Amino acid sequence: MISLVVPLYCEREVLEALLQRIEAALEGEEWELVGVNDGSPDGTGEALSALSLRDPRVVPVLLSRNFGKEAALSAGLDAARGQAVIVMDGDLQHPPELIPTLLARWREGYEVVDAVKEQRGQESLSYRLAARSFYALMGRSVGPDFARRSDFKLLDRQVVDALSGFEERNRFFRGLVAWVGFRRAEVPFVVEARAAGGSGWSTMGLLRYAMRSLLAFSSLPLLAISWLGFLSSAAAGLLALQTLWNWIRGVAVSGFTTTIVSVLVMGGAILVCLGVV
Repeated sequence: MISLVVPLYCEREVLEALLQRIEAALEGEEWELVGVNDGSPDGTGEALSALSLRDPRVVPVLLSRNFGKEAALSAGLDAARGQAVIVMDGDLQHPPELIPTLLARWREGYEVVDAVKEQRGQESLSYRLAARSFYALMGRSVGPDFARRSDFKLLDRQVVDALSGFEERNRFFRGLVAWVGFRRAEVPFVVEARAAGGSGWSTMGLLRYAMRSLLAFSSLPLLAISWLGFLSSAAAGLLALQTLWNWIRGVAVSGFTTTIVSVLVMGGAILVCLGVV
């Protein structure tokens, strides 16, 4: 059994084309399509349910509201039954024709087969710069080649089971897959143009996603707290010396020396302890 997990948000217009191309790519295979409707307001859920009545290989998962792509991916992975699980977007920017190549590498013994971007497709300059900054920050946690990876990937059943064991509420799917290990192969692909409609991501939505991912997955904020503590302690030491010198010279305000030294030293110590914890 091959499972395809496809999160869907406002993709009603492309469902038929998606199913046809998947059928052609998986001819001769036993497969299921787990379509996760993430609270789409355009009738995607109804269209998905209608497809499941016509084709029992279509498994609809209907979320009660829009929870976001990460939640939709988690719900789809929980519902998938296959020994190999392929995760892909529903807007046809991830070409289904690449699926046989992913399966071939899996059958060679790789547990994770990443579809990596040769070209990122049509993106604005501001989006490219923001994406590059995000990947640079996340790269410390998931490796230097993270910018080329995508959510288009094949996971062996044991990888899916490992991911299901994590209890994070705020998940970063791409980062978790990179973190769990397993033997990995890469297959290059070119991002296609959207078959219909536009992206469901707003600028603020992307910023919130980036911040959640950095805070939930990356160790960067923890390291920043530690460094802030050390720098604060160093600055506190210098200011304490200056304040003591002023006190010796008799130019310090009465009571100021004790107060400022105590505040600076304790503030730096607290930040250092937080970083360690």
